[in-house]
Amino acid sequence: MYRPILAALVVLLCSSPLVNGGKVLVFPFDGSHWINMKVLVEELHSKGHKITVVRTSDSWYIQPESPFYKSITVELPAGFDEGRMESFATRMMNLRRTGASLWTLISLEYEMVEMFYQMQALVVQMVGGMFENTKLMQSFRDAKYDVVLTDPAAGAGVLLAHRLGLPIVLNVRWSVQGEAHHAIAPSPLSYVPIALSELTDKMTFPERVKNVFCYFFLCLQVWYIADQNYKPFVHRYFGKDVHYMELFQAADIWLMRNDFTFEFPRPTMPNIVYMSGFQCKPSKPLSKELEDFVQSSGEHGVIVMTLGTLVAKLPDDIADEIAAAFAQLPQKVLWRNKGKKPSTLGNNTLILDWLPQTDLLGHPKTRVFVTHGGTNGIQEAVYHGVPLVGLPLMFDQHDNFFKMKVRGVAKVLDIATVNRDNFLEALKEVLYDPTYREKVKALSNLQRDQPMEPLDRAMFWIEFVMRHKGATHLRTESYKMSWIQYHSIDVMAFLLAVVLLVFAVFICAVKFLWRRVFSGSKVKKE
Repeated sequence: MYRPILAALVVLLCSSPLVNGGKVLVFPFDGSHWINMKVLVEELHSKGHKITVVRTSDSWYIQPESPFYKSITVELPAGFDEGRMESFATRMMNLRRTGASLWTLISLEYEMVEMFYQMQALVVQMVGGMFENTKLMQSFRDAKYDVVLTDPAAGAGVLLAHRLGLPIVLNVRWSVQGEAHHAIAPSPLSYVPIALSELTDKMTFPERVKNVFCYFFLCLQVWYIADQNYKPFVHRYFGKDVHYMELFQAADIWLMRNDFTFEFPRPTMPNIVYMSGFQCKPSKPLSKELEDFVQSSGEHGVIVMTLGTLVAKLPDDIADEIAAAFAQLPQKVLWRNKGKKPSTLGNNTLILDWLPQTDLLGHPKTRVFVTHGGTNGIQEAVYHGVPLVGLPLMFDQHDNFFKMKVRGVAKVLDIATVNRDNFLEALKEVLYDPTYREKVKALSNLQRDQPMEPLDRAMFWIEFVMRHKGATHLRTESYKMSWIQYHSIDVMAFLLAVVLLVFAVFICAVKFLWRRVFSGSKVKKE
């Protein structure tokens, strides 16, 4: 009686896949970056891996307690909390509203560069404190992690991984030197636009000139923000002959939070794995109150508006202008806004402190998404096929919306000049011009039409690195070459020298023969 049952159990055990849970050390970047890192953490946990997350003592969103991970809290010197970032965002928005003068543009760039410099300086101080904490570092070594998963927008995770001698997987779009492709893949300036330049891959001659200027300006920013902070630190802890970017470029896998649905075609590398939209999910049912409000819109549908995690409220005068424009539409509006209730608010607009963005974007009655242009929000809108009206504020938001505008799925406004008239005009254009919805549906089909779900692809490569203790066979060693070697300038100089030498020998031989011939004929005549 027991033999058939035992045989069945043996067959079942043999046929089921073996799951070997590993240990993953996660060093995330806070803010909106944590939103997508958390997706990877939860998926890794569901596959049986043990996750440890390193967070700072004043973390904005990364909680010390979670069913998905255990945390290690470290001190961040001087503090760079959410309130400071919110005040920075408000200051940047107010600067933009002062006008488009040259001085305003210089002030905006200065504020941005200075903020990034201070942020990276705090990160370096924090990592230095960790390295000097013998007990903490020994606890990391004793844990015997299999891999470090980190976001290279700050260098803490990469530096810690190299100190521990562990393989690295990057959850990346930006590194400490800017857009991540430029750190590892060939990036010809003739058709690869510099990030934030608002150029396409089809550049005219003046645009190529602009792209080169943008490149040199980027180099200046990198020198100030990254070089000044990371060079001394890396020379101290890793040796004088190590350049800090070599540590980033030595990462085994780059999980890129983008793909060519959004980016322009460009060269890439075998260890870059594209997982754009991995955080996108089918929508879930709304709460009864929200569903009733959405259904009350009838055939007109709803408009969803949110400006991300850093800008919870707009200046009162701008909020009044936007509310006045919404009030003139037959659509219902769901607006995340923690500011003062606008005096011009219409009966069709519901203001919320928080809204379920993904579930609303996936609702069949959603017609337009008004947003600031964060990567997560734009990818979710495209995933659900919702056209966009953009109010970009800072960072990469203008660049993100430029790419959406080029593809014909977004109308973009300047926060400095927005008013009820141009905002209403933009809303009506996107609502009633069918090409916006047609093009975003086509883009959505491209994003979804993949042989493997982006999140599954990300899991495969993280586990691949864990199984094989790295992926060195996919990693180029070109980062170890000097600029002269990389561009083969030494080879070209050598070949040129050889050609010149051959030419010189040829000239000398001709001169020698010429003299012999003419001197011989002269002797005969005499």
